Amino acid sequence: MNSKEYEVEIGGKKIIAMFSDLADQANGSVILKSEGTVIMATAVISKDDKSNPGFFNLTVEYLEKFYAAGKILGGQFNKREGRPSDQAILAARMTDRTIRPLFDHHIKNAVQVIVTVLAIGKADPKTLGVNAASIALSMSDIPWNGPVGAVHISKAKNDKEIKVNDYIPNADEHVYDLDLLVCGKDKTINMIESMAFELSEEEMGKCFDMAVVEITKWEDFQNKLRSEFGKNKLTFSKLDAGDEVVSLFGEKIKPLLDKGLFSDESKQVITDAESIWKEILDIKYKDEDNEEKKNIALDYMHYFLDLEFHNKALNENARADGRKLDEIRKLSAKAGGISEVLHGSGIFYRGETHVISFLTLDGPESMHAIDSIESSYKKRFMHHYNFPPYSSGETGRVGGTNRREMGHGFLAEKALTPVIPEKISFPYTIRLVSESTASNGSTSQASICAATIALMDGGVPIKNPVAGISIGLMIDQKDKNKYVLLSDIQGPEDHYGDMDFKVAGTTNGITAIQLDVKVDGVPVHILKDALVRARIARLKIIETIVAEIPKPRESISPNAPEILTTKINKDQIGMVIGPGGKNINAIREETETEITIEEDGTVIVTGKNGGADKAIKIIESMTHEYKVGETAEGEVVKIMDFGAFVRIGHDTEGLVHISEIAPFRVEKVSDILKEGVKVPIKIIKVDERGRLNLSIKEADKDFFKPKV
Repeated sequence: MNSKEYEVEIGGKKIIAMFSDLADQANGSVILKSEGTVIMATAVISKDDKSNPGFFNLTVEYLEKFYAAGKILGGQFNKREGRPSDQAILAARMTDRTIRPLFDHHIKNAVQVIVTVLAIGKADPKTLGVNAASIALSMSDIPWNGPVGAVHISKAKNDKEIKVNDYIPNADEHVYDLDLLVCGKDKTINMIESMAFELSEEEMGKCFDMAVVEITKWEDFQNKLRSEFGKNKLTFSKLDAGDEVVSLFGEKIKPLLDKGLFSDESKQVITDAESIWKEILDIKYKDEDNEEKKNIALDYMHYFLDLEFHNKALNENARADGRKLDEIRKLSAKAGGISEVLHGSGIFYRGETHVISFLTLDGPESMHAIDSIESSYKKRFMHHYNFPPYSSGETGRVGGTNRREMGHGFLAEKALTPVIPEKISFPYTIRLVSESTASNGSTSQASICAATIALMDGGVPIKNPVAGISIGLMIDQKDKNKYVLLSDIQGPEDHYGDMDFKVAGTTNGITAIQLDVKVDGVPVHILKDALVRARIARLKIIETIVAEIPKPRESISPNAPEILTTKINKDQIGMVIGPGGKNINAIREETETEITIEEDGTVIVTGKNGGADKAIKIIESMTHEYKVGETAEGEVVKIMDFGAFVRIGHDTEGLVHISEIAPFRVEKVSDILKEGVKVPIKIIKVDERGRLNLSIKEADKDFFKPKV
């Protein structure tokens, strides 16, 4: 094995890039090592373009192997890794979103980047994965406009300092107050993924500045490597549409676009024009065995629209639907009202984008068990997002969850997590499902708004309402200082614009950010301006939400299960559970509840129709430590010559000696007591083994007097 290593320091952490012949049939490959974490990235381009789907064909995979964490998982009959974990899919998306804008999309050959986690140590594998992908592409002969750098900025809970590459291994989702991944090049940023606990716009801007400094170190390192031994890049000619196609488009399609491109019907105008253009080209190229010319002609329409939207926005402040640059579309919010069966629901409209969210509450037994190579924990708050084909007026496959749906779902989950009440005060497992029912731009941010309404409608005591908005960008590629920001971008502005900057938060600060771009990168000062624009829009949306439902409802839905808690001593846990779970299963069956006992002795009971209260009373009775002087009511369970045994509470028994039954002499116990009789008792002694001596006469000296 031939190998050579190079070292760089980022954020105070040493990182080693190893180049070898280990994967020498890939166009480019690298192994990155840092603090025991080892990542391998490979980049391959297909030999020809025969399987081209009609667009730039890039796939990015992030592979987790359990050997990387020293684990063997799976069922008894299968020990191989199956479908990617949610975390792996999100990691793949982050790498994809970083590198995709830097390819020339006229390339027809397929490109595949695979990031494989070989070992998990103390460094963040996701951040290393993005950097490894950049190095593999930069060193390869695949045309790509990199390199890029990726850096993790974070602040751990109870830590006042924001740090670089301070990854906390084996952590659950609530370990950070700030969790920020920033990627970019040339002092610009082209991808952000973040969750924050109401961080101010000013502080977030400082984090961007901090990230750019470290990203530049990554770029310098890669440029040095490339100058030493990087491969010469392949070349792929770009064919233009030609004068004939341009003339035909100008004659048949441009007049249709001119009539309504900049109106509230712009989305439909583009759809209709695209359909007509396709029909014209189907006829024009029907006798030619060359799909490439047809595809180039089809692409010309997108090239024209891109120029048109940029020119109008930059030179005339004109938007696709006629709005002002900072104008938000019409807002509408509705809390509940769908069905009394639901635990909570919310509907949110922002223009033609409509989302409905549903809340479900359950006990701890419904928590989502996460068991990945990075960490294992249980998750009590979930948000899932669905984008059915009808929401965009199309037909298509239904079922399963694609990467886009998963990414949007997790973005909303990150945005809402900082306001979810702590488990100690609200021990429910919380699941939100957002259904996109109509789409014209940024359904992910609308789902945050609808989900906030559903939480409040369901009586979940969230700290503050959360809203999300997407800020777009049109930038002059010849003069980067000339740009306009667009508040609340709709479909065409998302498709033909340069940036989709999603920012969610409360009136106090930012809770989540996601940035996607179609240019090489966006300067930090533009992103700072966009944060301010996003805050203005966010506050207006929150006004709409609180006008509909000012605060969470006072109580949860009567259809939601009741959750009660109590605390027992750790040494009582085994007694409550019983041999083989006998005791706790009996309580579950008797009360029709779910019971969870945590390691610290916290008992959480979930049930309906008073079952939770009944179960709590049984457990408290089982674990009650009786003291001398306490009084209670008991049931006589056994008669003896020397006295009677009386059961108090759930299953605690004590002896009432014959001398303690009545204030008079008792000759024979069975003369005045029978099994099953309820009697008052007082505890008069607890011996060293915990056995109870009871007295009826001290509890009620008149108990045996005839009742008048």
